[in-house]
Amino acid sequence: MSILSADARARIDREIAKYPPGQRQSAVMSALAIAQRELGWLSNETMDEVAGILGMPPVAVYEVATFYTMYDLKPTGRFKLAICTNLPCALSGATAAAEHLKSKLGIGFGETTPDGRFTLKEGECMGACGDAPVMLVNNHRMVSWMSGGKLDALIDELSAAADRGEGAPGGGKP
Repeated sequence: MSILSADARARIDREIAKYPPGQRQSAVMSALAIAQRELGWLSNETMDEVAGILGMPPVAVYEVATFYTMYDLKPTGRFKLAICTNLPCALSGATAAAEHLKSKLGIGFGETTPDGRFTLKEGECMGACGDAPVMLVNNHRMVSWMSGGKLDALIDELSAAADRGEGAPGGGKP
């Protein structure tokens, strides 16, 4: 029995088709992203299924999923907030922004708020140093120049979306 939907399998097949025959494993990062977007996180069973689709040993898929911080190996809150804390962002206020978020949400990095709305993660470079500090929401929405006031507005926006039932784990709206 498949964990992934037929739509997710079709999207993974489209990713596989981008690579030469015999190089299915090259689509591992895309396949994991598709699976996570659909299911919200990557269980061992999900990673095993991805390994089967790609014809890879499961351990090779686990290695990719555990190396990159964008993959979640346990359930997250409705909104995963990953703030870049690498040096350019840190020098532009990311450390203060992270402390502001920790205080406002009452959680630390790697934790989820008791209501299940927010998970706070420390992110690696997101390639937008000129917009520092930057943050990703659910791996798909980048927000820039995130100081206290903008962070408060974002949390309010996301809380309102949660009240409307929007924003599923793994990248739902917004």
